Amino acid sequence: MIAFDKKISFESKRNDIVTVGELLIDMISADYSDNFDCNTYHKSFGGSPSNIAMNVTKLGLNSLVFSAVGNDGFGTFLVNQLNDAGIDTSCVQRVNRSTSMVVVTKSKSTPIPIFYRQADYHLDYTPSLEEALLNSKIVHFSCWPISMLPARHTIERMIETARSHGVLVCFDPNFHPMIWQAGENGVAYVKSILSKVDIVKPSEDDAERLFGKDTHLNQVGKFLELGAKLVIMTLGKNGALISNGTDTIRMDTLATEVVDTTGAGDAFWSGFYAGLVKGYTVRESLRLGMAVSAFKLKHSGAVVNSLDIEEVKGIFRV
Repeated sequence: MIAFDKKISFESKRNDIVTVGELLIDMISADYSDNFDCNTYHKSFGGSPSNIAMNVTKLGLNSLVFSAVGNDGFGTFLVNQLNDAGIDTSCVQRVNRSTSMVVVTKSKSTPIPIFYRQADYHLDYTPSLEEALLNSKIVHFSCWPISMLPARHTIERMIETARSHGVLVCFDPNFHPMIWQAGENGVAYVKSILSKVDIVKPSEDDAERLFGKDTHLNQVGKFLELGAKLVIMTLGKNGALISNGTDTIRMDTLATEVVDTTGAGDAFWSGFYAGLVKGYTVRESLRLGMAVSAFKLKHSGAVVNSLDIEEVKGIFRV
């Protein structure tokens, strides 16, 4: 059991965290348009696991990224962004496919993304990937690489290796039906791997897509019943509901100002991981996650350039 008031012990390893999954271009409209008639879009660095790698590096952790991008200009742009942030890119694979892209037209309601996928799911399990994994304390992955072959097989081998060598396995169940192939039961597959992970952090939307409408407490219980050891359900302005199967706690949001919600979940993961690696208890790490998320909400963009752990701790009294 992952106890709230205890620290998670890690072996001394070269790398703190490896994030696995989508590294892609976010093409975001310059204007709001619910009718998709905007003509101007701007490219941005994108991909939830890669955003986490960016954030934790700013918070003082060593990180690297397992992803696949194309042998094209967009792929080079993404790798250069990681290099400029001081992140190890030795496990970013360049493949003869177009770099994957998500096009988002900003909306006053919920924006509807359009996915263009090629390179991201051609991620191979290689000796260098395994060597880096074995020398990491935490591995984090998302739904993207498990949604299509051959990347799914890579993740399955990665989980097996991590579990057998004491690497903490964390999963973002950011399920979206549009990233799965037509006719495939992605919900069933996601449920099937929950018993193989240690920590899972669904949002309200994730939980509803996987389990249907229900109370938050019941949805958390369903993740636990399927084998997850610690479930952190983030609830936006209502904070978070967290359970290890024995104890259940609620945490209020620390946000006092909301400028942009993009990347708030990634920011929570980042603060939480920073706390764990730096020797905080699980409860203290959760609060640091809430603080980093609240700090991010005060800024535009998925990643905050000025993110500093001591500043965050001072503002939110963590």
